[in-house]
Amino acid sequence: MEPHERKQFPLLSVNKTITISGINSFSIIMGILRLFFSSMFLFPILLAAKDCSTSSCGNTNITVRFPFILQGKQPESCGYPGFSLSCNSQSMTVLKLPRTGEFFVREINYITQQIRLYDPDNCLASRLLNLNLSGSPFKGLLHQNYTFLSCPTQFTNSRFTVIDCLSNATRSVLATSSTSLVSSLTSVCKILVTLPVPVSWPVQYDEGFSTDLNYDLRLIWDTPDCGDCEVEGGICGFKSNSSGEIGCSIVAQKGKSSMGLQIFMIICLSIAAPAVSCAVGIAVFACFADRDNRTRARSRQQITSPATVTPETSVIVNGLDESVIESYQKLVLGESRRLPGPNDITCPICFSEYCSKETLRFIPECRHCFHADCIDEWLRMNNSCPVCRHSPSPAHAPSDNV
Repeated sequence: MEPHERKQFPLLSVNKTITISGINSFSIIMGILRLFFSSMFLFPILLAAKDCSTSSCGNTNITVRFPFILQGKQPESCGYPGFSLSCNSQSMTVLKLPRTGEFFVREINYITQQIRLYDPDNCLASRLLNLNLSGSPFKGLLHQNYTFLSCPTQFTNSRFTVIDCLSNATRSVLATSSTSLVSSLTSVCKILVTLPVPVSWPVQYDEGFSTDLNYDLRLIWDTPDCGDCEVEGGICGFKSNSSGEIGCSIVAQKGKSSMGLQIFMIICLSIAAPAVSCAVGIAVFACFADRDNRTRARSRQQITSPATVTPETSVIVNGLDESVIESYQKLVLGESRRLPGPNDITCPICFSEYCSKETLRFIPECRHCFHADCIDEWLRMNNSCPVCRHSPSPAHAPSDNV
């Protein structure tokens, strides 16, 4: 290497450092400006979040927030049209459907956008005969045709499950989705009506059984769509009191006092003007400095410079090997849908309820269950349980039925 070449390499290195530094400074400044202006757009949501705190009826565990509104406890602007709830004298949470009447609320799932209702008189079957969801934002999760039959009491006694609240001393009312059972009873019983009934999961086989339909009525809503915002831990609501546009605020945190929110807003507004002025000045300086450095670099192109090698960006996937995934125990869900370990009847990944005959896989040690397809795809990309983030060791156990 010649002496003049040894002197030029440090100069080129310094020049590149200055150029990259100018570009990085400009990028950082632009990021600050984007963050500032995005926070300005979030202020209407923050203001709404301050006035629209969550509420409930008495000591119940049903939390009411957007899109629902609790009449008399929250401003009308805090709820979406059609989502009004109320409290009765027994501190029960009540939803009134426009064409069907009042139901008690059992649970609200804001992530899956589902609400579970039950009849105050404990006779859901009678309400299903006249169920009309038009005029409300709700619809059934699934529907299945049920036939209601009126049969002699002495014929149905101890043979079928009857709907007691619709029956009397001489006639018993049955409800079944089995077409074969209806065919076998038409000579003895009278068909009252056949209609689609909202169900949590359909009966997959023509089993020949009747039911009293004494379960919760599970309904869902599509609009407003706040599921993704809820998953991220954000606050969903109107962007302003005069706008029907829905927004999601991740800035406002649950449990923060309104005073803390006000202080945060004051600080943002106080530093906004000087921060923008300073950022613009630095950005202009960085741009001119970067342009000057590029001009100097072009003037040195006669000097041999080392080739620049751009490192390839590699994506690291911290998933598990297929053999390890396959070593985790599988089970086929039986008719009882009973699950081992600390599990609910809903898959935590796809939020769908488990049905009989479905194949499930559970994580060893923590024993959390999931649809096999859901957890296999997860574990190919991650090495921990999606519920408790526990990193399990391989388990080798045979499949079985529950």
